Amino acid sequence: MISLTVTAVVFGVVFLAELPDKTALAGLVLGTRYRASYVFAGVAAAFALHVALAVAAGSVLTLLPQQLVQALTGVLFLGGAAVLLLKKSEDEEEVRKPENQSFWKVSGAGFMLILVAEFGDLTQIMTANLAARYDDPLSVALGAVLALWAVAGIGIVGGKALMKKVPLRLITQIAALVMLGLGVWSLWEAVTG
Repeated sequence: MISLTVTAVVFGVVFLAELPDKTALAGLVLGTRYRASYVFAGVAAAFALHVALAVAAGSVLTLLPQQLVQALTGVLFLGGAAVLLLKKSEDEEEVRKPENQSFWKVSGAGFMLILVAEFGDLTQIMTANLAARYDDPLSVALGAVLALWAVAGIGIVGGKALMKKVPLRLITQIAALVMLGLGVWSLWEAVTG
């Protein structure tokens, strides 16, 4: 059974953390050069694979004692908040242009770009933490993949317009505050549990 509450919490946390990430910019660059649906297909497949790996890793963490997992996730969330607050703005990375506009070339380029760029990324680690915290792999996976797909869609279709209206630094600070809150909450539960 999927918990809408867990799915919504995961969606919000992952969405805010992924918005200022380099993959949103990479999606924007690819979306300006190629057919958006082809780019999205490749990017979405790569994100689904990353979420599956993260949820599997988080599910393994549920085998550990609950207080240890809560303390570990609390520390990792606090670390993630620090990373978001301390990281500098990233420039758009150069994306190699496939020789033609075929579905397989374009979606393959999007898939490989995200597969490499997101491996071990903050949102993948956060997804594993959330899977361990909630012990609800389906709800966490659904929330995380929908958030990543939403950010990819925004990046591909209208990232530039959003970034003109909402400062990237504000989005980053909101994501960091949410992670800080989750970190403190997890540590509190570890100490009082």
